[in-house]
Amino acid sequence: MLGALAGDIVGSDYEGRPIKTKNFPLFRPGCQFTDDTVMTVATAWAILEGKDYRTAYQRFGRRYPGAGYGTAFLQWIFTPDPLPYNSWGNGAAMRVSPIGFAFDTEEEVLHEAARSAGVSHNHPEGIRGAQAVALAVWLARKEKDKAAIKERIEKKFGYDLSIPLEKVRATYTFDVSCQGTVPYALRAFLEAESVEEAIRNAVSLGGDSDTLACIAGGVAHAYFGKLSEELLAEVRQRLTTELWEITLNFCRRFGISI
Repeated sequence: MLGALAGDIVGSDYEGRPIKTKNFPLFRPGCQFTDDTVMTVATAWAILEGKDYRTAYQRFGRRYPGAGYGTAFLQWIFTPDPLPYNSWGNGAAMRVSPIGFAFDTEEEVLHEAARSAGVSHNHPEGIRGAQAVALAVWLARKEKDKAAIKERIEKKFGYDLSIPLEKVRATYTFDVSCQGTVPYALRAFLEAESVEEAIRNAVSLGGDSDTLACIAGGVAHAYFGKLSEELLAEVRQRLTTELWEITLNFCRRFGISI
């Protein structure tokens, strides 16, 4: 989970200012948490407190209204008794990593990921993207064979994870859809040898950098098991006390290394 927050923060200062290299300063002065972090922590809070996902997303969205939500989701946050609005956007996938850490079986992970997406992003692509990321996190915890993880996600969801990033990078553009985000974020993890490298890979695509890196970082954290001291310190520095404490409580509850 912390890898997801780290990816969001690193990628935040490059969104809208695309770069096409892995060699860049990890934490520039403008780096900050965005809606990706807020909603990821909201998912963790829902699990910890036994609350429904809609309640959690509205609660945290209203507490952090300036975090950079899309227009439709921001309206959803402030709508009494909101309904899902058939979104296929990557917001369903970027917030789901805690589910992959918290649940024990594949069936539970897929069910909870669909529930978390369905309160807002109930389009089939929104649900597919959320399930793919959650299952990738779960597999990364359980299965230390990247080839097996790749094969399982491709078979289950129909994504092509075989294209090297070097072939994608030059032409990849900003894309907020699940289908235009999730496969490339997962490929960023597959090509990495650390959480930091997964984040660098994702940002180097030059697209929706905070969300790409949030997804890649979350899966990488599950696989590699620990963040570097630099990443951890920078995340801690940039989170509010509330967001940090919920994150720590979640990691302690589910035995996640920090």
